[in-house]
Order: sequence, then structure tokens, then C-alpha cells
Amino acid sequence: MIRGLKGTRARVGLPAGFSGLDPPDRWPCPRSAPRPERLEAGVETLHGVGPTLARRLARIGVETVGDLLWQRPRRYEEPAPSKRVCDLFGEDDAVIEVVVRSASSRRRGRLRILTAQVADETGEIKATWFNQPWLEGKLAPGTRLRLRGRANRYGFAVSSYDLEGEGVTADFAPVYPASEDLAQKRLRDLHSQAVALVRDAGEPLSATLLAEERLPIRADALAAVHAPRVLAEAEVGRARLAFDELLVLRLALARTAAERERASAVPLGEPGELIARYRASLPFTLTTDQERSITEIDTDLERSTPMQRLLQGDVGSGKTVVALYALLRAVELGRQGALMAPTETLAEQHFLTIDELCAPLGVRVVLLTSSLRAREHSAARQLISSGDAHVVVGTHALIQKEVEFRDLSVAVVDEQHRFGVGQRTALVENRSPHVLHLTATPIPRTLALTVYGDLEVSELSLPPANRKPVVTAWVTEDRSSEAYTRLRRHLDDRRQAYVVCPLIEESETKVARAAEAEAERLRDGELRGYRVACLHGRLPPAERRGVMASFKAGEVDVLVATTVIEVGVDVSNATIMIVQEADRFGLAQLHQLRGRVGRGAEQSYCLLVSRAKEELNEGASDRLEAMVATTDGFELAERDLEIRGEGQLLGARQSGYSDLRFVRLRHDQRLLERARAVARDLDEEGLLGDDVDRLLGEAAHLGDS
Repeated sequence: MIRGLKGTRARVGLPAGFSGLDPPDRWPCPRSAPRPERLEAGVETLHGVGPTLARRLARIGVETVGDLLWQRPRRYEEPAPSKRVCDLFGEDDAVIEVVVRSASSRRRGRLRILTAQVADETGEIKATWFNQPWLEGKLAPGTRLRLRGRANRYGFAVSSYDLEGEGVTADFAPVYPASEDLAQKRLRDLHSQAVALVRDAGEPLSATLLAEERLPIRADALAAVHAPRVLAEAEVGRARLAFDELLVLRLALARTAAERERASAVPLGEPGELIARYRASLPFTLTTDQERSITEIDTDLERSTPMQRLLQGDVGSGKTVVALYALLRAVELGRQGALMAPTETLAEQHFLTIDELCAPLGVRVVLLTSSLRAREHSAARQLISSGDAHVVVGTHALIQKEVEFRDLSVAVVDEQHRFGVGQRTALVENRSPHVLHLTATPIPRTLALTVYGDLEVSELSLPPANRKPVVTAWVTEDRSSEAYTRLRRHLDDRRQAYVVCPLIEESETKVARAAEAEAERLRDGELRGYRVACLHGRLPPAERRGVMASFKAGEVDVLVATTVIEVGVDVSNATIMIVQEADRFGLAQLHQLRGRVGRGAEQSYCLLVSRAKEELNEGASDRLEAMVATTDGFELAERDLEIRGEGQLLGARQSGYSDLRFVRLRHDQRLLERARAVARDLDEEGLLGDDVDRLLGEAAHLGDS
């Protein structure tokens, strides 16, 4: 385990009486023989978890017992007043103690609604649960209930309950990220079972370091996070787990920085004649942000240390133009550039855009994806190895062993948070090119500088001058006909439109079938008489390219699509989008989808269709309200941090070692400073050896779980 460090440290404050916080000389030595196999066990090993529930849990990223322990509550229930039924008013949380008079259930699409007439001595009210059909059999007349929730025009919407001593409505109960088919009560029960195994979580830090930093042991921290007696206790537990994450992150970044210092890239000097022709060929003037980013890239490319720069910008801010500039800097010196995209659709769109710009310059662009026919794939590889391919655009097919570049000098990784660390590393392994990372998911600068500590950051926050903000509205399903009425007006004005199909989790094949069925329904229904095409990830590549080419050429009025259009699709004549069942999409994903319209000078619109607000969980309502409130991607990124947390905004395994599940960077600057100091001391004392390898390995393992 990591040993104690020199010096006296500032300490994290702890509430008196917190478990495990006796004076340091009486602390037990942390357990040195954890049983991680208990935490690696699937959730099916827990009581009450069958195949259906396991699938539902997997959709929110919970597959093992350890996943439950490392799932941070979104918040904790504030104390709620106990009220009589006759005193319920407004939408504040309240607790009522009632008796069941009767109960019944019904279906509304996929939604199962359970209602019970309940009463106390002052009156009667209708209590409502969503997607908890198993509860109906327990609500026999005469059953006593303690319900927590909010009164509304339909009755009393239940958020948690006690049924004859079962369930939780206590103050400070954790509220976990959930889905429409996972109730908080079920999640709390599973977390309670996981907490019973918390001693198997292990302890990576030494007792000396814990004492110096005034941190509880990991087992106590996890227990406090999931079952706090007071909110202060939960916060101290979270801070301990956040410290672990930040320490691992700083150690990993220190190691990456050391490796980078040993690497050497070919300096590319100053821009030349090819770059001058490229700039002159652009049919628009670059924004101030684009010019500043180009200057920063030029400075990087003059050095022998490989560039590692993150270019982040909102949708439509012009990242591709800047990325192509970097690629052409390599080409004009007789070297190669490569752009790696996470999906074939995005790679194909980049290829079409870049090839159109490069052809007049005499620059040869080659597309390489795994779906190419064997003969085409072989021909592309030969062009790459010979150097006849100046710029290569592709998916993860670029990192296959049989693909050999003659002289890769600049690599661009687009939507880089969608790639695993190993995939990003494989593109540059043994080559040491200059690397530009792109992301259209703006990340608050504090977070970017912390998580990408080995990267410089450039931002594109200004859209092109002729762009207008997309007007966004949230409408419920009962008003969806109005959305299509507005869409048809745009089509009659010779504009084009997108209809985004609902997000279906089961499989890509089912997503494709659902999209095709929806396109057919619209052809026969709301969009009869208009040219409707369908795009999804299961289409053969040639057909997919054909659909996009037809839409871009104006030969298709409406493109019914899955989320394959989330990034990279640029059709300036498309001015309206309808997102069906928008409550099922994440905030960043909704913003990316909205970015497909508003790419020309015309005013554009995005209509988000969802179920009634009272049927949505808290997170879904927050996301839709945020989308309506602003089109600023950086502001939405901040809001997404509040709703989902830092780690999930970044994507799985973003740092390579930590998902930052417990870090709150806007509040944890002091913790970050302490983690930096500990990592620096470890480095100075030459302790970056086996102990750190084990800590990094454990963290990476937990991130994979």
C-alpha cells in the first residue's frame, strides 16, 4: 500500500464521532487482504435480482456489486414535514400516513401506472406510482402506508414509501440515477445489500497517509455515502472517495507527462504555400476563436515535443476546418495526416467534407472503415503504406495491425471521449505524431484542465457570424400533432427536416427496425405526400452514403434517423428537427442532435416531444428544461455536471484510470491541491513504483467494472 509522506498537510475536516476517525495512534491498520471477487460478482448474486432486473441495471451502468458501491447518489432526501391529507397544498415534498381503501393499475404505452385511494382521518387522496406493478398485490384495503411525495392536480405522486415497515421514507435517504423502469426503493435495497459487503472494498492508502490527511478508511466512506446518518457524514465519505480518484488521476497524468517528455516528433516549421491556398479556398472568414486556435496549433507544431492539444467547441463552431488545417500542415511537408472518428457515419461525413475541400488543392484523401469490401480495404491500406494517401479518414480500423502509415505526422482524434484509452493510444503508438483531440461536448475549463492535465486546451465558443440560435420548445405527446404541423410548414417552404427516433436500448438491430417502422408510419400518416428517407447504423455503407447524399442534395424532404446523425451531419437547408421521446436522451446527446439544424442563415427550430411532465423522473425534466433555456453548449455542460456529475459527462474511462464518480471539481479545488501535493511527494521521493502501479491498476480495474 502507498506509504506515508513527508511534511505536514492541511486536513479535510471531519465531523466528530464519524466512524473510523479515532485519534491516529488508535487507528487500526487498513485491511491488507480485501476480497475483490465479492465486488466483481454480478448483480444477479444479490437477493431479488433476476434477468429482467439485471438488464435494467445494466442500462444505467450497473452490472456488478462493485458498480453499486461506486455509484454516487445524485442527492439526498431533505427532511420533509408530516402533513394531514387535508393540509396538502402546493408542490413541496411532504410525508403522509394513510390507510389503503382500494388499488388498481393500468397501462399507457410502455408506462404502467398504479393508483391507490388512500385516506387518513382528515380526507382521501389518490396516490400514484409509475412502473411498480409488483406493488399492487401488497396494497390490500386496510394496509397502512407512510408515503413521501408531492401533491399535484392528479393526487399524490409517490417518491418513496414505507409499507408495513418496508421501504424508506427517512430523511437523508439517497436518491440514485434511475430510469423509468427502476424505482428508487428497488435501487436503495440493492445498495443496502452492497454496503453489507463494503469491507471487501479494500484500502489502497496507508494508515499514515490517512492520518495525515484526516481521511476515513474507504469502507467507512462508502458506507457513509450510501447510508448517512447526517448530510455532513455523507459529504466526508464522498470527499474521501473523491481524494482517491484525484490522487489516481494525478499519478496517471504525471506518468503520462514523463512518457511524453521522452517522446520526439518532427517539427513542422512555419505554414507554407499549401496552407495559403487552403485558407484562400475557404468560402468564409475564420472566426476569432478559429484563428487563435490555429495560432496555438502552429506554436505546438514548431516543437519537437509531440503536440497534445484538446480542441473543444460547441456544435457548428468550425472544429473540422481547424482540424484540416493541422492535417495539411503535415501534408505540405510530404508527410501524412490521419483523422479517426468513432462511428462509420461520422467518418464518412468527415471524408465527404474533407475530400471536397482537399480535391482542388491536389491532396488525396482516403477513407478506411471496417465495412469496406476486402478489395477496397486492401487498396486503401496500400495507398496508406506507400504514402500516396495524404490524409486518411477512418474509424478504429485505422489502428488495426495490418494498417501501416509511411510517415504519420499529425493525428486528429474526433469525439475522442467515445474512444477507450487503448484505442486512442494505439493510433499514435510507436509513431510519436502531433495529436489534436476534438470534442463537441464542451467541458468546463476547470474539469478539462484537471482531467486532461497532459493536454493544452483550445476553445471555439463563437459560432459563424450568420448563424442564429436554434429556437427550442418542449411539447408533450398529446400535442405532437402541432409539432408535425409546424414541420410541414417548413417543408412547404422548401426546407428540410429531421425526425429522430426514440432511443431503444436492447440492440442495434431493434433500433434499426424501429426507425424503419417509424419512417413507414410517417409516410402513411403525418408526412404523407413528402419524400421520407430512413438512416440508421445497420444500413450497408453504400446505401447509408446514398441516403445522406440524397438528403444533402435536397432529394429527400425528411430524414427519419437514429442517433447516427448526432455528430458530423451538415445540411444547411435543414431547419427543423423533432426528437421523439426526448426524455430518454441525455442532455449532451440532445444538444448534439439539435446541432444538426441551424447550420445555415435561416431561423431553425428543435421540438422535443416527451410524456407528460408528471410522468418523468427528476433528471429527465431537468434535461428538457435546460435544453429550452439555452443553446450555449458550455452553459449546458455546466448544467449537465449538476445533473449527472463530472465523470459521466466525460464518458466511460475518460482519464484512463478514473471515472471521477465522486469528484465535484467546482467544489473540490482544495482536495485537488492536496492530491497534487501527495502525487508530487511520491514522485520526489521515488515512490512511483510497484505501490503506484498497484493503485493505478486497481483504479483502472474498478473503472472497467
